[in-house]
Amino acid sequence: MRKSAPKPSHALSLSIVALGLVLFGIPGATGAGASPATQHATGAVPRTTGTVQAFMTLYGYTDNSPPGTDIAHPCGTRTGAGGTGTYADPVTFATDVKELPWCEIIYVPYMQRYFIHEDECSECDRGWNKAHLYRFDMWAGGDKASVHQSEKKALLGCESTWTRANSLRDKNNPTITLDPPSDLPVTTTPIFSPPGTCWSGP
Repeated sequence: MRKSAPKPSHALSLSIVALGLVLFGIPGATGAGASPATQHATGAVPRTTGTVQAFMTLYGYTDNSPPGTDIAHPCGTRTGAGGTGTYADPVTFATDVKELPWCEIIYVPYMQRYFIHEDECSECDRGWNKAHLYRFDMWAGGDKASVHQSEKKALLGCESTWTRANSLRDKNNPTITLDPPSDLPVTTTPIFSPPGTCWSGP
């Protein structure tokens, strides 16, 4: 009787499987090609790409609900609203989750920053549910002193300065890139720096 070939050891079996995954390019074998956007989204693939026109508004510490830096859906290790505006560290923005999925990154050309969907916006919800029109509410910043004058006035004024345009249906609403490439121009100067400095533009 011919003897059966010896069964490979468990370690050898795993090595063979791993080699096959690499050689045949099965997705997820090495993690290669995963973009920061999908990493932020804990593996979820963004569902929307391209460009849209959107009513762009801002909110900050004083007009967050409740006042502070709390957000509805932190992405990555961040626990509150923030970000510098780079692709690797996008600024928080709020919108309806039916408009864009959690943790999707957008690029706002006139702000020269990347933003990431980490918060909800009740006015965005209403606009999307009624008319399927885009509205993105960008985090401007602020701190505990922002709930008191004169810092509160300065923060709200800064938010107004960078709001574009006038309504959901405004034909002049800016064009926003969804799921953008990572190499677009970036400004990392804070939009609002307490106690009263508002970014003057690129």
